[in-house]
Amino acid sequence: MKPAADSMEQDVSRQVFLYDPPERFVAGTVGLPGRRTFFLQASATGRTTSVSLEKAQVEALAERIDELLDEVVRRSGGNAPVPAVAPAEVEDTAPLETPVEEEFRVGTMALAWDGEGARMVVEAQALVELEAESEDDLADAEERLLQDDENGPPMLRVRISGTMARSFAKRALDVVNAGRPPCPLCSLPLDPDGHVCPRQNGYRRGE
Repeated sequence: MKPAADSMEQDVSRQVFLYDPPERFVAGTVGLPGRRTFFLQASATGRTTSVSLEKAQVEALAERIDELLDEVVRRSGGNAPVPAVAPAEVEDTAPLETPVEEEFRVGTMALAWDGEGARMVVEAQALVELEAESEDDLADAEERLLQDDENGPPMLRVRISGTMARSFAKRALDVVNAGRPPCPLCSLPLDPDGHVCPRQNGYRRGE
């Protein structure tokens, strides 16, 4: 479902899909193991925004969220409103809301902890082609993407509690680990149609 016009922060050239807070924020997949497409999906008050991304991005986001939450707890001496693990009572195992309509493909992501509001801020920005003559130029261009530029690419921004953030991270890692099992020889994912294992000189190994 496309968000209504009044549900987005908008200027002349940028869309920000803002959920503050979402009723639901999850990672999920569409498709069969080995051919899955990964999505982040936020929903609230009858609107839903879905953005696609790579499996490795989902895993990295979940791990970074847990690390940041652990740091928040440590710095607060255990007084921050952040559970040590995802509470079972808020576990979300339901599938993505359908139809899943991709707003954009994620390029860069950023995290921050808002101490005053006790909220995790997650931002996922659309993939853009960067043109740069050197690696330094490319790094500068990537850094500019994470700034709140009114001319920047479309972005999904959610603000969630520590509890929802823990729940998101747990589900995201479960989703990542629910895919193809790794090859016991090379650790690469096994393909349902057979696996070309580099440690077996390209021998196709079925499951």
